[in-house]
Amino acid sequence: MVDFTLTDEQKNLRDLAHDFAANEIRPVAWEYDKEGTWPEDIINKAWEVGLMNTHIPEEYGGAGVGYLDGCLIEEELSWGCSGIQTSVGCNGLATAPVLLAASEELKKEYLARLTEAPLLASFCLTEPDAGSDVSGMKTRAVKKGDKCVINGSKCSITNGGYANW
Repeated sequence: MVDFTLTDEQKNLRDLAHDFAANEIRPVAWEYDKEGTWPEDIINKAWEVGLMNTHIPEEYGGAGVGYLDGCLIEEELSWGCSGIQTSVGCNGLATAPVLLAASEELKKEYLARLTEAPLLASFCLTEPDAGSDVSGMKTRAVKKGDKCVINGSKCSITNGGYANW
């Protein structure tokens, strides 16, 4: 039988995320939405208190917390504002391919950037004809010599205009 009882550490992490959402996100979320402004100060604060990049393994400078712990954080931050949480949590989506398939050299370079400073990575999925349906994507990367050529178009790139990579 699986036991979903939270450990004291998980409860503390959930409480930290909840308090952050209550004190830092909720009071200003409507203003960000209304003005269409970027929540850089919130992102920086989330990074400072350790609510970003928790999924990055310790060997690359991250906290290396588990999936349940990450879900607890994302749920609480989403309670504060799902839009702001999407930007704060997007690094998890963007780093998944790096963690799964990159060389050790690339992992050290790109993952370290996110743990050494409050930087963002972008996640490029949504296409005009496919939406967010991965099976309908038309964009392709083709190796040409020592470079990759990317053909296609995206209509939404999470953190795109603000990302470091």
